[in-house]
Amino acid sequence: MPRTIELWYEFASTYSYPAAMRAHSSAAARGVHIVWRPFLLGVIFRDMGWTTSPFNEHPAKGAYMWRDMERICAKQGLGFVRPDPFPQNGLNAARVAMALPDDARGAFSRAVYLGQFAQGRDISDQQFLMDTLAQGGHDAPAVWGAAMDDVNKTALRDQTAQAQKLGIFGAPTWRTPDGELFWGNDRLEDALDWIDAAYP
Repeated sequence: MPRTIELWYEFASTYSYPAAMRAHSSAAARGVHIVWRPFLLGVIFRDMGWTTSPFNEHPAKGAYMWRDMERICAKQGLGFVRPDPFPQNGLNAARVAMALPDDARGAFSRAVYLGQFAQGRDISDQQFLMDTLAQGGHDAPAVWGAAMDDVNKTALRDQTAQAQKLGIFGAPTWRTPDGELFWGNDRLEDALDWIDAAYP
């Protein structure tokens, strides 16, 4: 399917929230299918020598990001609260997303983002993730069991390693079928334009 775009996202990533919330409608309007790729950005940051988000490492950058998120979310009509703590631990959420089929991954991921960034929920909390699964019509205990299986944990580690090999260093990152990378919520339209030109 050439008219696809991969969305590489991290649940603790602030800019991945508005990206995930608008990706489906923006891509669908162009006839492009989204492939959801959760990965662990913290692993990549660690290998860069960072122990926390760069928004925490650099206060001026962090202050700008929080104000920017307020503007972006207001423009998109999204609720926004600052997660506490930040960044949150998105490991289990990523494992659950990884365990879901791709056609269910988007809806679950959007619900987790809304819980975290619009409602102030703790996305590391098992009950929150189980409730989110149940509200999405899933067999929550079965999905949770699959998510915590060693095979699925390895799959998420492998996907994170693949992100590194592809040169992905931040989230959200959009990847086109021919391997072009576009980093940031604001680069979705550029990525879709690229697909339109490459795969008319």
